[in-house]
Amino acid sequence: MKKNNKGAGSVKWGVRSYVMLVSLLASQFLLNSCGIYSFSGTSLSPDIKSVTVVNFTMATAGGPSNMALQFNEKMKEYYQRNTSLALLPSNGDMQLEGTITGYEVIPAAPTANDQAALNRLSITIQVKFTNNKDEEKNFDQSFSFFKDFPQNQTLNQVESRLVPLILDQLVQDIFNKSAGDW
Repeated sequence: MKKNNKGAGSVKWGVRSYVMLVSLLASQFLLNSCGIYSFSGTSLSPDIKSVTVVNFTMATAGGPSNMALQFNEKMKEYYQRNTSLALLPSNGDMQLEGTITGYEVIPAAPTANDQAALNRLSITIQVKFTNNKDEEKNFDQSFSFFKDFPQNQTLNQVESRLVPLILDQLVQDIFNKSAGDW
């Protein structure tokens, strides 16, 4: 006579299913009850629903003529990609505005012959952040980032490659300060 072990397997599966369901419900409860949660590294309050990026302006003589436009678009895209906030043209719960204040090339690694082995392209942006739901989060701060390039290359040769990389890092730093609270 053959034994039927079908019932024992069904009981095990039922217990596993129950445990998984309870775990899933508990984690869902914790996420919903915390108030501030995120899967993208942000720590935004749930009452913040929108962001406004006021067009940043150029206040420096150097740099590509479309750099402010590039920066504005990168900032808007980053918020859209990394949050669920609505992007509003004005009156957002959070607002970013500012000016590109610095664009300079300086020698980064001088050699014994008074020449630079590396040059450094640096971009600085002054940012005013307003959180209309929590004034303690507001800031007015300068952000700067740079990339080095070999002295045997001219700025014209590297600018189209380095400027987007620098702007990407600046956008990330500003995002982390405003939405990530880091």
